[in-house]
Amino acid sequence: MSKNKVAIVCGGGPAPGMNGVISAVTIAARNNGWDVIGIMDGFSHLAKGEKNVVELTADMVSKTHLEGGTIIHTARFNPTKNEEHLKNVVKTLLDMGVTHLVTIGGDDTAYSAYSVAGYAKKEMGSDLHVVHVPKTIDNDLPLPEGVPTFGFETARQIGAEIATNILEDAKTAQRWFLGIAMGRTAGHLALGIGKCAAAQVTIIPEEFTTEKVSLKQIVDIIAGSVIKRLADGKKFGLAIVAEGVIEKIPEEDLAAAGALEKDEHGHLRYAEINFGGLLKNAVVKRLAELGVKMAFVSKDIGYELRCAGPTAYDIEYTRNLGYAAFEFLNNGSTDAIITVTGTDIKPLPFAEIIDPVTKKTQVRMVNMEGVQYRVARAFMTRLGKADFAPDQVKKLAAVTNVSPQQFAKEFAELA
Repeated sequence: MSKNKVAIVCGGGPAPGMNGVISAVTIAARNNGWDVIGIMDGFSHLAKGEKNVVELTADMVSKTHLEGGTIIHTARFNPTKNEEHLKNVVKTLLDMGVTHLVTIGGDDTAYSAYSVAGYAKKEMGSDLHVVHVPKTIDNDLPLPEGVPTFGFETARQIGAEIATNILEDAKTAQRWFLGIAMGRTAGHLALGIGKCAAAQVTIIPEEFTTEKVSLKQIVDIIAGSVIKRLADGKKFGLAIVAEGVIEKIPEEDLAAAGALEKDEHGHLRYAEINFGGLLKNAVVKRLAELGVKMAFVSKDIGYELRCAGPTAYDIEYTRNLGYAAFEFLNNGSTDAIITVTGTDIKPLPFAEIIDPVTKKTQVRMVNMEGVQYRVARAFMTRLGKADFAPDQVKKLAAVTNVSPQQFAKEFAELA
């Protein structure tokens, strides 16, 4: 029999703890007499038939679990979009004698792993065993309830530290900050950062039940918090908004705000929109219309989180995941996403969680009825039904240039 040889590939954006998985897989495999290689730059070289790899040894990775980033780099290259690329990936792996593959990434990488396994079996008659280790700081992959994706806990902690610092700046300078947190689909990271930093208001996509929500409503939530704080004699604060909220805003609202960017196919280019700047300007303008002058500073909270050195939680978690991935392969298993719940290793078969039509895994959204959100919301300073009682609305209107009746009308949507 040929010697077992495992290849490790990283895909998608960075997340704290990737080196922990690489280290654990490498050490476990080497201790069992396997060869281990790291594929450089995701699937990008394999898709061209290039063997850009590095031999991984236990000595080489013995301390890398403490480091951020990934020693074999990562890339957002999806080989499933071109059959020739997929064929090249499988053929190149097999030509190098690879018998097992560990992929580390989000939903795109999970689908790539699923496709590589299927192509190897159906088109090349090879028994290439594949396992995927899920990672994303967004925490939106369909793991068992209460189990975070690796990297999330570190990103939340670093994000909360940043948010806490800028809230102190807000207090010192008597102004407001607007933080835009990563999270294109779900609001886990924004909620975690806002809750831990005691932000006055956190806005996430899940709180809106309609497909679209007006820019005015988003702006009024923040403006309402500013006014409510002013009515209590506090001239500073912090709002955290998940970047995914922008996809809830109708195109015509973005166009009216001068922030409409489209590609050559007419699709909206959200990545090109300065969401923080757009919101800041809109909030300042809205407050000015109400006779309230407030300085705002916008801050993106994102890239600082992705390659931070992992916390003890993510170090231990990723070492468990890496070992579990190797154990899964060593037992002769294949075609699954590996998870660890409590003291148990729980593989989730590709076929159960990847939709072959959308080519995505299911998305785990924030549970709006769960304790995490309910407690966070209870501690926010936001306009609600109680604020529209006569005495309270009079107090709020007093810091603006409108009457209590007009104030109630202006913010009726938030009641």
